[in-house]
Amino acid sequence: MNEKRILCIEDEAEMIDLIRLILGRRGYDVHGAPGGVEGIKQVKETIPDLVLLDLMMPDMDGWEVYQQMKADEKTRNIPVIVVTAKAQNIDKVLGLHIAKVDDYITKPFSPAELLASVEKTLNKKTS
Repeated sequence: MNEKRILCIEDEAEMIDLIRLILGRRGYDVHGAPGGVEGIKQVKETIPDLVLLDLMMPDMDGWEVYQQMKADEKTRNIPVIVVTAKAQNIDKVLGLHIAKVDDYITKPFSPAELLASVEKTLNKKTS
């Protein structure tokens, strides 16, 4: 398996470290961006295979990052998994059915749940 580059846009450093630990064990190359502004910059510079996106960040929220990604031809086809503490059903419906994110995981999540979502999303992209 060639190493897939995953960008985790998340304002909590501990969460980036946790995701890097979980996915790194499976051979994923995980990079972190400590907020939305830095995240969108890194997405445009590195064109990752997958973005893990937090919704609630102080500088630019996740939906704004997502909209900017989808508006740019170079980044529009990068799959996005929302990883957030916003666990209300309305948020999930908005994410999956209105905004069309690839998957939606609520915190706290299990390592197995994260891995399953990442693998399902990346496999969907290649098939």
